[in-house]
Amino acid sequence: MAATPLPPGAPPKPDWEPRQGWSPRPWLRPTIRIRLTLLYGGMFLIAGVLLLTIIYLLAADAIQRGNRLPFQIVNMEYKQVDASCDLPPAPSSSAEFNHAVAQCLAHQRDLALNSLLRRSLLTLLGLAVIAFAFGYAMAGRVLAPLGRITRTARRVAGSDLSRRIELDGPDDELKELADTFDEMLERLDRAFTAQRRFVANASHELRTPLAINRTLLEVQLADPGASPDLTQLGRTLLATNERSEQLVEGLLLLARSDNELVDRKPVDLAEVASRAVDQTRAEAQAKGVEVREQRKPAVVQGNGVLLERIALNLVQNAVRYNVPEGGWVEVTTDARQGQAVLLVANTGPVVPAYEAENIFEPFRRLRTERTGSDKGVGLGLSIARSVARAHGGSITAEPRAGGGLVMRVVLPA
Repeated sequence: MAATPLPPGAPPKPDWEPRQGWSPRPWLRPTIRIRLTLLYGGMFLIAGVLLLTIIYLLAADAIQRGNRLPFQIVNMEYKQVDASCDLPPAPSSSAEFNHAVAQCLAHQRDLALNSLLRRSLLTLLGLAVIAFAFGYAMAGRVLAPLGRITRTARRVAGSDLSRRIELDGPDDELKELADTFDEMLERLDRAFTAQRRFVANASHELRTPLAINRTLLEVQLADPGASPDLTQLGRTLLATNERSEQLVEGLLLLARSDNELVDRKPVDLAEVASRAVDQTRAEAQAKGVEVREQRKPAVVQGNGVLLERIALNLVQNAVRYNVPEGGWVEVTTDARQGQAVLLVANTGPVVPAYEAENIFEPFRRLRTERTGSDKGVGLGLSIARSVARAHGGSITAEPRAGGGLVMRVVLPA
């Protein structure tokens, strides 16, 4: 679209549009800097006025006390009325009397100054306490929006991108920061939602042709007149198709499990682990792997199907990635300090500690890609971690000294 020509003599149009609500005179905006300047400047001015007033009153009182003579002239003779000075009762000369009076006045002045200093220090201490208390209260009010921003960011860190700050108040730096943060959250929410929707739609679209392929292959394999080569090819294609179906189901579950759960029900991890062990027991017996169980009740709030998928994926991996002979898998559930814990330990190859985290990446295993492995599609542990995060928990892998891993799932009870 062509730009509209400017009339002759008109100033050039700027290349940027000012932000909505932006003032052409930024020094008139109630910014946080101006508010803090006025706050602390006003506090300093009030404290200075109070301090000057108090010092003036104390000085007037001290001077009044310091000018009081410790003697009175009675019938041309002086009579001492204050014992703070020692005046000679009968001075022999006027010089001796003047010297005694000068010493007495100096002593009185020292007493007045010491009294003024002591009272000023006590006053300064009291004003300092009041100033710190008032400053703490005012700083709390000024910085309250920062606390709101921090709490929202903490909730967003828990995979809840629907939170918004929606800060109201003056159009200062804090509101500008909150609005920018809300805009960023809105864009992130749209991006993640579009990503999950794409994965879910792609997975659904891939189900239909894979199901058709499986049906055609099964019909072909059921033909008694098929040649051995054709039958072997059909079985190979059927296995490849089954692997693709598992991959699609894994992607769909991974896309769903990234969302935080809303509908939660009580689920016992001991029961979930028992079902996972039952589903894997035949495979473990075929590989000669012993499965041990130490199950204690550990109830959590969550989705039973997704939690069963965590346990099943961990137990299946523990059985498949094991030693050829004499291997074992130990499944333990327990409740500790308000948390439910699921442990799956197994024997297997030695795993370096710096590579333990890599196994949670999609399509990866230790040192190599998992796409060429016949033990799975490479999404099991990625799905387990996503489901654990959706339940507000975590999953970690710890290498065993003799080989194998200890998978620890911690969920809030």
